[in-house]
Amino acid sequence: MNAELTAEVKAWIADDPDLKTAAQLTALLEANDEAALQKYFSGFLQFGTAGLRGPVGPGPSCMNRAVVGRTAAGISAYMKERGMSRVVIGRDARHGSADFTTESAEIFAGAGFEVFVLPRALPTPLLAFATHQLKCDVGVMVTASHNPPQDNGYKVYIGPTADGINYAASQIINPTDELIAKEIAAVKSLASYPRGKSWTIVGEELITEYIRRTALIAPKPGDLKIVYTAMHGVGTETVQRVFNHAGFATLILVDEQCTPDPDFPTVAFPNPEEPGAIDLAIQKARAFGADLVIANDPDADRCAAAVNDPKVGWRMLRGDELGVIFGEWIARDNSQGSFGNSIVSSSALRKIAAHYSIGFKEVLTGFKWIAKIEDLAFGYEEAIGYAVDSKTVNDKDGISAALLLAHIASELKAQGLSLLDLLNEVWARHGFHGTEQISIRVAEMSQITQLLAGIRKNPPSLIAGRAVLSIDDLADPQDGLPPTDGLRLWIDGGIRMIVRPSGTEAKMKCYIEVIAKDEAMASDLLDQLRQPIKEFLA
Repeated sequence: MNAELTAEVKAWIADDPDLKTAAQLTALLEANDEAALQKYFSGFLQFGTAGLRGPVGPGPSCMNRAVVGRTAAGISAYMKERGMSRVVIGRDARHGSADFTTESAEIFAGAGFEVFVLPRALPTPLLAFATHQLKCDVGVMVTASHNPPQDNGYKVYIGPTADGINYAASQIINPTDELIAKEIAAVKSLASYPRGKSWTIVGEELITEYIRRTALIAPKPGDLKIVYTAMHGVGTETVQRVFNHAGFATLILVDEQCTPDPDFPTVAFPNPEEPGAIDLAIQKARAFGADLVIANDPDADRCAAAVNDPKVGWRMLRGDELGVIFGEWIARDNSQGSFGNSIVSSSALRKIAAHYSIGFKEVLTGFKWIAKIEDLAFGYEEAIGYAVDSKTVNDKDGISAALLLAHIASELKAQGLSLLDLLNEVWARHGFHGTEQISIRVAEMSQITQLLAGIRKNPPSLIAGRAVLSIDDLADPQDGLPPTDGLRLWIDGGIRMIVRPSGTEAKMKCYIEVIAKDEAMASDLLDQLRQPIKEFLA
């Protein structure tokens, strides 16, 4: 076996604080399993604006206590250089989350910081809220959101003034991620870092305050029959308390999915957007004659919904449809503040904002950018992320979004209308905006890099038989946006297509928007585009 790899593995084992992962690596060494060791030692898990995310396992290329400890040590060095002193840690219920929380708390406490830990597995929005409420310089959430069961992650928030910007606590952006990554790379051995055992468990009063403030979104309760699923995540308890505090009827739970389970046994992928993920919820809705289905992803920072469409029966609302519903409703009662969404979201929100004379800003993909919009009244990204109450949580929050959606549906029902009626009103005003995302899973992220490089080198003149009018290289943007890896194509017929790598998974993502007179015309156009675009990306 490669001598250099052997030496690297032995050094890692000697420094690994977890006897279990150390034993796994020792067994692989003894078996001379070089292929497995190469997989676990293919570089340190990359730290970026999404923090860390990867499969739970041994070695520097996976999520484990050694990687998390070094990451906490790197963040500690970043904090010390800037005079920061307070950090709060939260977690979801995934495999390893409790251990990674303790590992982080020990490293931060050993660095001399005042450390707060949320009392149990709770939604990500509560960590964002706690970072602001406790006036912490840094917040850490141990979560992999809606990733597959084998993954875990580490999301980092910067406090209200810690990055020199007076916003409520929000996710890090560059260059903060790059500076932290350099500090992590400088950590050669965890053994040299002291460990503390003293931290404060956050009291229930903070959770109660989040519930109280979030419940204010719905000033008048409704009597809708609402089916709710937490997708095997941590949302159920908090969502129930928020809805109860707001005076809504008891939610109809999808029992099979409402208790945290890190194996996510009833779904192929624990993401409400994935085909089949909310089938159990829709079955429940049919059985109970429900008015609405609401789903959170496992860490409850995203919100999805399904409605009983008179044309086709129960169906999911697309992320952009929910964004339009929220945007139109909030715009009607918005006297101040700005709207914003990501570049891959529908252009309809910009038109809604203009109609109501509301400021609007388009930003890069990722809620960390939406959170930086000044005086944000509403922001969203098409991947079912919504900020409907940024004064409470300056991040996407699937719990406040769920309550506001229930409120809107209740108010409309009282008027003899539905969520789809509200959508149709917007389409009548601005044209039907049809959007679709096509995702191509790949074995290695390098495949996506090669594909984008090929398009840049040999740009297409036709896609689906339609002329490509222009291509914006988002790595060299001309409209004031920061550079990012991706391409925006404008295609004859008013078609916009954006191609980019996923920030969290080995996926190529393509976002299509068509604008037509009505839904039928938009649907026909998307049907014409779908297969040629898949072939183009293959």
